[in-house]
Amino acid sequence: MRIHRMTATFGKLQGRSLELGDGLNIIEAPNETGKSTWCAFLLSILYGVNSRERDRAGFIADKNRFAPWSGAAMSGRMDCGTELGELTLTRATRRQTSPMGEFSAVYAGTNEPVPGLTGAACGETLLGISREVFERSAFIRQNNLPISQDAELERRIAALISSGEEGTSYTEAADALKKQLNRRRHNRTGQLPALETELAELDRQLSESNSLARQLVQARSEVEALSRRAEILQAELTDCNRWEAAQRRQALSGAASAAEQAEVRAAQVQERLQQDQIPENETIARLRGAIVNLETTRRAVDKARSERDEAMKALLRAEAAVNESPFAGQSPESARREAAGTENEPVKWNPVPGVLTFLIGVPLCFVVTYAVLFLTGSHSKLLALLTMLAGFSCVCALALFLKKRAFQAGWAELRLKRFGTADLDAIRQLAEDYAKLCEARDAAQASVNAKSAAADTLYSSLSSNEQGILLEVRRFAPDAFDIPTADQLLRACAVRRKELAEAETAAREARMRYELQVQQAPAPGTPEADVPAPVRSREAISTELDRVRAALAEARSSADRLDGQLHAAGDPAVLRASAEDLAARKERLETEYSALRLAMEALEGANTALQNRFSPALGRRAAEIFSRLTDNHYAGVVLDRSFRLSAEPVGDPVFRDAALLSAGALDQLYLAVRLAICELVLPPEKQVPIVLDDALANFDDSRCAAALQFLKEAAGNRQILLFTCHSREGEFFAGDREVFVQRLTDAAVEV
Repeated sequence: MRIHRMTATFGKLQGRSLELGDGLNIIEAPNETGKSTWCAFLLSILYGVNSRERDRAGFIADKNRFAPWSGAAMSGRMDCGTELGELTLTRATRRQTSPMGEFSAVYAGTNEPVPGLTGAACGETLLGISREVFERSAFIRQNNLPISQDAELERRIAALISSGEEGTSYTEAADALKKQLNRRRHNRTGQLPALETELAELDRQLSESNSLARQLVQARSEVEALSRRAEILQAELTDCNRWEAAQRRQALSGAASAAEQAEVRAAQVQERLQQDQIPENETIARLRGAIVNLETTRRAVDKARSERDEAMKALLRAEAAVNESPFAGQSPESARREAAGTENEPVKWNPVPGVLTFLIGVPLCFVVTYAVLFLTGSHSKLLALLTMLAGFSCVCALALFLKKRAFQAGWAELRLKRFGTADLDAIRQLAEDYAKLCEARDAAQASVNAKSAAADTLYSSLSSNEQGILLEVRRFAPDAFDIPTADQLLRACAVRRKELAEAETAAREARMRYELQVQQAPAPGTPEADVPAPVRSREAISTELDRVRAALAEARSSADRLDGQLHAAGDPAVLRASAEDLAARKERLETEYSALRLAMEALEGANTALQNRFSPALGRRAAEIFSRLTDNHYAGVVLDRSFRLSAEPVGDPVFRDAALLSAGALDQLYLAVRLAICELVLPPEKQVPIVLDDALANFDDSRCAAALQFLKEAAGNRQILLFTCHSREGEFFAGDREVFVQRLTDAAVEV
């Protein structure tokens, strides 16, 4: 098969085309340019898109992953040469639920469909292998280089090394046998464990049925014994009831006599209270409460008088403080006015210093004037006049200053004598303090008046209440002339009323006891002399009877429960028949299980033999390729049927597990095995193309060159598509006309 051209509306590819040549094709493109998308498109155009695949954690289905970014329907075309001729394959999307489900295959340049070539069988018809085999052999991705085991690939390998039948797969056969084995026995599950459990359950039911039958016989015997004992105790209790009835009749007459006596005594007490005019309990309680309230009022009166006395003392202290002030006898307003007007009061002052200053200063002015004229040598009248005026001004100013000082001294002496201080601010503060003292005196006087009125009111109420109580008490106690006597008389009345209440209560209780005994007394006419006294007390008999009845009820319940369980357990004969049937089925299943085990062992032996034929051939070819890729660093490769790999370094006879190799060497080993599988598995007549998507990314330059050289040789009989994000592959084949190199950016460019 040769691919000439692909056109795709697929993922980020919007109507893009890719031209391919024969042999080795190197498609160079940066990351996120669509290399992996072209690979996925090639797989989809051959085998279709799985519409039943669903997204899951860490995985996106191809139908969603490669949905066109433009929102258009997924579609594509591939022109290729096959053994059927030059063909044009197209896939389109008619329904969103079936992407690329519309398939068409026609001969190139015509509209004639290829007979028998359908969308479902296209890839397998043209390539001769299924999708699973193609993905695990010729479709090589960097993130999917390891070879995973698959039933389709296994059948293909088995066909190559055995009879040629591709319907045989060890994995599927082993899985089928294992399912049959597990169906019969898997640890504690399967048909055999279920039968064994059911047999054990039947044995348990048979054993339980026998045990229940024995328990039922014992329970019924216990029921009969307890029933007889309950009848004996009931008869004994009846005799006790007869004796107690006789005793109640005797007590009934005594209760009647006691009730009559209690009623007579209560009537006598009532009569004496009426004769002595003892008030009712409500009146006594009310008067005693009033007496208690009197004590409360008396304490309130004492407290009010105490507060009044304290207020009077405070008033006296306030008046004394007012009288001690220099402003005593004045109102606060006059005191403030007096304090503010002390500077305007007439005072006596000494005029001598001022007069002497004037008498001495005037002649001195003339002397100074003459001296100035003499010293200056001037005869100017103006200068003399100015000098004279200046001297007179100084003399007058000094005289006025001395007069002011004399006035201030007089005022200071007057204030000191009147107020004890000459400071005007202190005098004003004394006036303010005097105003506050007057306010405090007035407040104390108002408090005295209020508290005196309150004390008088309380005392008046106390006296009125005492008189009212005494007047009411003297109605039935003429000797009550004071409150203590009245209280004692009320207490005595309360005691007598309590005596009446106790007598009436005793009479009622005696009457109730008599009526209760009348209701409980047996019918008249029962002979009392024939009833013997019981041997045991009624409590002992009743206690034992209750215990026996409870035990009887429990025994009957146990017998009924055992009977029900015995019926529920089933017929023992039926149970034994079921057990025999289950034992036969178990024997049959064990025979089948043994046969399946033998078949499994035979299958494993055949698989081992097949593997011994398959692994060496594949290992030898993989070792040859791996040796070329690593410049003869490794001499051998071994792998088992599950494709677990090991490599033998040159000069070291010990095989190393693939997991011990470096990332680059591991990719080279996987690539060598993949290419070996392609040579062994892919049908040579189909010339299946090989697709590599960044498969050489982890190769160093020397091993990359070796791999490229090998791929060129392998491309001699098949088409190889190498997609890469590096430029070294293209540079390696620069000028080589046998290799088709192109660079993808926004459009394909040939280099």
